[in-house]
Amino acid sequence: MHRLTRGTAAALLGLSLALLGSGATHAAPAPAGAAEHVRLELPQPTGPMAVGRDTLHLVDPSRPDPWTPQAGARELMVSLYYPARAGHGRTAPYMTTGEAQAFLTDRGLAEAVSARTLAGTRTHARTGAPPVRGTFPLVVLSPGFTVNRSTLTLLAEELASRGYVVASVDHAYESVGTAFPGGRLLTCAACEQAPVTGYAHVARGRARDVSFLLDRLTDARDPAWRHAGLIDPARIGMAGHSIGGASAVPAMAGDRRIRAGADLDGGLFGLVPDGGLDGRPFLLVGADGEDQSSWVEGWPRLDGWKRWLKVAGSGHFTFTDVPVLGDQLGLLPPEEPLSGERSQQITRAYLGAFLDLHLKGTAQPLLDGPSPEHPEVAFRG
Repeated sequence: MHRLTRGTAAALLGLSLALLGSGATHAAPAPAGAAEHVRLELPQPTGPMAVGRDTLHLVDPSRPDPWTPQAGARELMVSLYYPARAGHGRTAPYMTTGEAQAFLTDRGLAEAVSARTLAGTRTHARTGAPPVRGTFPLVVLSPGFTVNRSTLTLLAEELASRGYVVASVDHAYESVGTAFPGGRLLTCAACEQAPVTGYAHVARGRARDVSFLLDRLTDARDPAWRHAGLIDPARIGMAGHSIGGASAVPAMAGDRRIRAGADLDGGLFGLVPDGGLDGRPFLLVGADGEDQSSWVEGWPRLDGWKRWLKVAGSGHFTFTDVPVLGDQLGLLPPEEPLSGERSQQITRAYLGAFLDLHLKGTAQPLLDGPSPEHPEVAFRG
């Protein structure tokens, strides 16, 4: 995960939307307007349920924002995905045009891909869709540093289609552009400060965000979400990409409601407590060729069920929407052997299996060892 500052993240992605962080030489950007008429689309979820989506704006009056204290209380934007009745509601937008413009500009792609093209990516969730009956495990998703929650949309939709409620979180001032109420596009104040404070500080702040989110979603008297009755508060997990995955460790250490955690290529920064995580399960999924020295250091202290997987041919952004969209735009570097299709198949399969095992109690042979269906995945532990 290990490339975190704004400038370094831009170098990671370079001139390709689908840069996976391998350090290979990347393809030049397409000519201006070349991708203008591409209709981007996320892969269809594989689960049996339709997916609904709501959006929440939450404010924590107990904490000032850690990056911009003058802005006042800490704010979060949350997309909630849930099992829904089919055939209802409108297709949910992928991101706003302002968010798309900020993302593309930060990565030097504004002339290769229009903000309208990226923002118009077709999703499969529907806003306003009535939920199905029942209660479901809750999974919190936290994105990588500098990017917003939209980059984890395919995972959120997949999990909801398989019978989870998913809360995908944007942490204020930690992406290059996230839309907040009042026409505000909050930018990455943390990008300049985090190299000084340390990235463990980012992860610990996100852990506090997640505990506040759980408080608001599971409040028996006054929950923040209209469909909060869908959530089974006894079955909560957390996963994330990059710093979002690293944040699962302090979130679990500080909040016993989180029963399982998964880190998709996020450095651990010494975050695993000496006493471990009280035997709770943890999954590490790493990219090929990334520096995983912090995992070597933290691995012995993970004291419950655990797996360390390494995906051949992958890069830092393999576990997000990025390679899927890069393939469709023709911007995936030829040096990257793992296609967008394989990237999403592997990520969905292993994260889904982990959550099904530990939040639903369903046996998952996929997690017992190497699989001929996924030869790219090696078991380190």
